[in-house]
This record gives sequence, structure tokens and C-alpha cells, in this order.
Amino acid sequence: MILKRQLSLICFFITLFVNIKTIAQVNSFADDSIIKKVILYKSGNKAKNYEITAYNKLIITANPDLIQGRIDSIFITKRDKKIFSKIDSSDYNFKRIVSKQHLYQVEKISKYQIINNQQKERILATKMAGFKEPIFEYFALQLQPFSVYDDKYSLVEKEYTSPISTKGLRKYNYTFLEKSFLENRKVYKILFVPKQKSKTDQLEGTLFIDSEKLSIAKIELRISGLIKIKSNHYFQYNKELGNWFPIKSNLSIRKGNSKAPVKILGETITFEGTDSKLNPEGKKYASDFVEIRSNTSYFEPKFNQILKIKHPDIAISISENAISKKESLWYNYFNDSTDVRSSTTYFSLDSLIQKRKYEKKIKIGRKVLKGYYPIGFFDVDLRYIFRYNNYEGFRLGLGGVTNEKLAKNYKLEGYYVYGTKDGFFKGFISNSFRVDNRSETWLGFSYKDDVNEIASTSFEIDKPTFKIYDPRPLNLSTFYNHVTWKGFIETKIIPKTESIWQISQSDITPRFDYQYKLNDDLYTNFKSTLLAVSLQWNPFSKYMQTPNKTIEIDKNYPKFTFQFSKTIPKLWNNNFNFGKVDFRFDYQKKFNSNHKLMFLFEGGYAFGDIPITNVYNHSPNNLNKDKIIQRITFAGKDSFETMYFNEFFSNKYAFFQLEHQFPKFQISKRIKPVFSLITKYGVGSLDNADRHLYINFKTLEKGYMESGFELNQIYRGLGFVAFYRYGPNQLPDFEDNIAIKLSVKIDLGL
Repeated sequence: MILKRQLSLICFFITLFVNIKTIAQVNSFADDSIIKKVILYKSGNKAKNYEITAYNKLIITANPDLIQGRIDSIFITKRDKKIFSKIDSSDYNFKRIVSKQHLYQVEKISKYQIINNQQKERILATKMAGFKEPIFEYFALQLQPFSVYDDKYSLVEKEYTSPISTKGLRKYNYTFLEKSFLENRKVYKILFVPKQKSKTDQLEGTLFIDSEKLSIAKIELRISGLIKIKSNHYFQYNKELGNWFPIKSNLSIRKGNSKAPVKILGETITFEGTDSKLNPEGKKYASDFVEIRSNTSYFEPKFNQILKIKHPDIAISISENAISKKESLWYNYFNDSTDVRSSTTYFSLDSLIQKRKYEKKIKIGRKVLKGYYPIGFFDVDLRYIFRYNNYEGFRLGLGGVTNEKLAKNYKLEGYYVYGTKDGFFKGFISNSFRVDNRSETWLGFSYKDDVNEIASTSFEIDKPTFKIYDPRPLNLSTFYNHVTWKGFIETKIIPKTESIWQISQSDITPRFDYQYKLNDDLYTNFKSTLLAVSLQWNPFSKYMQTPNKTIEIDKNYPKFTFQFSKTIPKLWNNNFNFGKVDFRFDYQKKFNSNHKLMFLFEGGYAFGDIPITNVYNHSPNNLNKDKIIQRITFAGKDSFETMYFNEFFSNKYAFFQLEHQFPKFQISKRIKPVFSLITKYGVGSLDNADRHLYINFKTLEKGYMESGFELNQIYRGLGFVAFYRYGPNQLPDFEDNIAIKLSVKIDLGL
């Protein structure tokens, strides 16, 4: 009996010792020591010089077994009695459709090339259900990253802090789960979760770390919030590389927990909300069953065989051949015989989209968003049909540009308008030839007879944007007429730039009382011959080369704009010798919390004998009226809302604007305004101010400051803006420093 007790006691202590040892072992892994080593060695573990073929298939589908497929009767209540209204067969029809086919699908075969930190994707073949020419922007969507070793993990168009990054050590808690084996190699299985709970979607998951190489052997990630996301990456141990190498990845997106509808992928996919007040019977919507799946398989890795990536400034390229690949390519190499619904999907959607002319409607819609409506071989420019300003009155006319139906390498554009108040016709005509397809280089010649706002700051490279309503010209009254001949070259030959190189000759006549005095001569009109170059440089953006053009697929900041112009003395009767140097710095930062910070700097220096038509006016946008209510007009963009028109002029200036935009806040289902706090500052000076006669103005050596807020898109694009003027140029009367405006910002998805 005693011996039995002793044996029991010994067993107890052995068990206790083993448990303590196990607990100690687990706790030794519970800290982040392994993750620190993974971060330390990840640069060496990340393959740097290779190419690989990838096959990706994305489907939008639903499991028909989960759908009841019933036909419901819809009743309405009148006088406390339920009265039959109609039959609802949507549930039944939805089940019938997804039993035969997927809702949508896209496939592509790509060749990835990676050298050090440079990555390029060449799309070799693609199929997009229903479209002869694919929607190229789809290929730029960041649904799932190619590499798991970057400090940021981009998932469904949103960035998260990587668990194997220095910031990740501060953001996540790591817990060792167990040791296991993958391909007969020992791996550590480690769970990571955020340290702090947040209202926004958070990343968590499981890492499988090779115990010897300290590299990723497998990773499982998930997000449970407004949408449910699962993202997995699988690796295979490659003997040639001596490390783990990607073999496949998959992604799943489902509806999450949200009372309001959630829109993703550029608002292409909508998951209905689960608000019990709006849906008291808890009826299932189609989006409750919908799932987006993306599966990628990797083949034929080749190491250390490429020395240089061709055109590294292009992140993704797709050629005309990729669109017209033969069907045998897909079925011989990438046919999934288990997916019986795929072939039906192509056949059904090809017929449906062709019958309803969706492809044509999309092409028209794209042009309308840019301000054009195609009629045959001519795209009508909607900006010239109707406008208004205080000088011309109603500006009525017609304009546009020829499209690819006439010619792909030639375009003719122009407009002809009439001002009801000044009684003059104005016009513009330009013709240009494309001399290089890849760099989009156009050589052209134009003629313009029109009016322009005096002292306005403009960059030639800026494309005229289409606005359903452009409010600032309503307030303008001081213009000059110019007749301009111009020869130009537009090109993107310099990587990540757009530029215009031009020579022009203008005959300028101010349409207000003004004379410019130079060497005892008075000029009421003058000629200028200008050489100019204007260049937009976006060094951090990513671009896609399509058969038609280069597309900026990932707009990253900062962006830089440069412009230099100089008159050529004694050429074509040029009157004045002057030049201008202009610069713009644009920075925007969007945070995961949907806050947005925007900073804009503009500066310019005009030198030489320069009339007031060509200096800087600091973009004023306030009427010279006594009462606040009389000055209520519409707010502009990047303008001083409290500065009066023609109040200040400069030949040297600097402008700063800082804006903090808060997330949309919901007042009701339709009212979701955007609130911003804004501060603006400008400073400038004007040399030889005494040369400008018959016009009253001030200069800005002491600086100009205004701050305020914008409450935009309160209802149907309308908003409310208020600014206050302060500092050295503050006006004596308090109410003269206040500007209250209406804003019009309609989101067209541009």
C-alpha cells in the first residue's frame, strides 16, 4: 500500500514536471523572439532574382445548396389587414441561376519578373466573361499581394500592417501553438492577433515558420468585420533555391456583420446590410450567399536567368495578343474539370452582355465621365454646350474631338462658342498625329481665338476636367482676349511623366481699362512669342501598359508639376522679354481609419518685362459686396474664398494649403456629408508695380491667411463652406473677413 502511494506520488511529480516543462516551453515561444528573427532574416529569405508563371481565376459565385429557392407571396397592410400584393420569385430564380453557372468569372495567365525590389507582371492571356476587350482596370485591383514579405499587406484594396514587420511587433500579440511538420521540415505554428480592439477591420491569422530557415512556409490570414476575408498562401520547399517558394494562394470574400450595405472593389460589389429594423423578418438577400473566390497557382520558376526588367516603370503590361489567345491554351494547361459551372458561365454571360450591349454602354459611360458623349466618329465635349460668367454672360456652343472610329493615330478637335453678353464668337481648332504608340507621343498644331481670366495660374499639362457644375467662373468679370497659334508635342516618353513642349504666338488684348508702361511707351495690346515646357511627374505611382494607352493604376503621392516658359525676343513681333517658372507639390495620405490628409504647395516666379495678364492673382473667389449674404456664391477649388477678385497681384508667390478630411458620417440613409478642416496661406510681391496703369490692387509681402471648414456632399452633391480671413491683411470690419459659400462636389467615380 505504501509502495503504491509512493509510485502514485512519483507519477504525480513526473506529470507535474512534464507539464511545467511544457508550459515553460510554450511561454518561451509566446513572446515575439521568433518573429524578431523572421524579420531579421526576411530580406535574405525573400527570393530576389527570378521569374514565374501564374494562373489566376476569380469567380463570383454562390452555393445553391444553401439557398431555399422558395417563391414568396408579398403582402401589404391596409387598415390592419394583410392584402396580397405580388409574387416574389427572386429567391427561386437566384437558386436556378447559380445551380447552372457562376455569377461572374475572370481568368488570366501572367509572367512575373522580380529583380531585387522591382516587380513586373506581363499578362500573357486573359478571358473576361462577356467582353471581347477586357476592362483593363480590373487587373490593377490589389485583392491579394504577390509577396508576403513586405511591411504592408494589401488585401482587397486596403493596406494592413504585416505581422512580420517592425510595426507588427508593436501592433500584434504572438502566441506559440505547436511544432508541426510540412514536407518533412519542422515548422513553428504561431498565432497573431491585434493587441487592441478597433472598430475598423483588423488582420489576424496563423504563421508557419521554418525552424531552420526562419522563413514563411505557410500563412493563413483572416478578417472578420464588415466583410469576412480569408487569405492563404502556400509554399513548397525548393531544393534549387534552398528555401520555401510560393506554389499557390487563395482568397475568399463573404458578407460580414454590418447593418448598412457595404460596397467593395470600387463599389462594384454590394453586400446588403442586416439591420433588423429595415428587415424585421430576417429575410436572406442574395448577397448573404455570394462569395468572391480568387485562386492562383504558380508554375515553372526560373532563378537567376534575368538580368534586367524591360520598362521597369510599367508595373503591368498587357498586349493585343493577350486578348486574342486561343481557347486551346486554357483547356490544355489550365482546365479545371471539377468546376462544371465555368464553361456555362462564359456562354451565358457572353450572350447576355452582347444582347444587352453592356460593353458598348461601358465605353460610352467612360467617355461621359470624362465629359464626352460619342456620336459616331465624333465625341461631343459636354463642357462647351453651356457655361456662364460675368463677362460673357451665357456661353453657348459646341465642341468635341474625333475618336478611334475615324483614325487611331490622328485626331481633330475644336469648339465654337458665343457669349450672349459680350456678343462675340470664340473658337479653337487643333489637329495632331500620333508618332509613337507606346510613349503616346503626339505632334500637333492649333489655333485659338478666345478669352481668359487675367493673371490666372495654369499648367499646360493639366487636362481640362469635366464638372457637371463649375461654380468659380460665375464670379469672373476680368478677362483678356488672345489669338494664339501653337505648335506642340505631347509625350510620355520620360518614365512616369506626362509633358508638353510647345511654341506659341499670341496677340493679347485686355478687355478692361489697362495700360502697361515700358520705356515711356504705353501698351494697350501686345504680342508674345513663347517657348514653354510643362511636365507632370508621378514617381511613386504605378502604371499599366495596355494595347491602347498607359494607365495610372495606383495613384501614389507626392506628385510634382514643373513648368517653364520664356519669350523669344524679336521673333514674330514679340513685344516683351519675360519668363516664368512654376512649381506644384501635391501630397495626399489616406489612413485605414478613412481619415485623409492633403497638402498642396504652389509657387511661381515671373521675371522680366511682364504685363498684368501674365502675372499671378492668387486665385481669389470673393465678390466685392458689403453684406455677407450678398457674397454667398459657390466655392472654388484651391482658391482663397475670402480674397476679393483683383485684390492682389504678384510676380513672385507661394501658396500653401493643408486639409484634414474626416470620414463620412451618416445622418440618414441618404445624407452622408464629408467634413474637412482647411488652412490656407499665401505670400507674394510685385516688382515694378508702377508699370501697371488704370487698375487698383495690393501686394502680398505680409502674407495672406484664411482658415475654415467644408461640409461637402450634404445632399445630392450640395454642401456648405465657411472661411475666416485673419493676419496682416485682415480687413477692419469683422463681417468683411467672413466668406460663406455653397459647394458642389458630385462624385462621378473619376
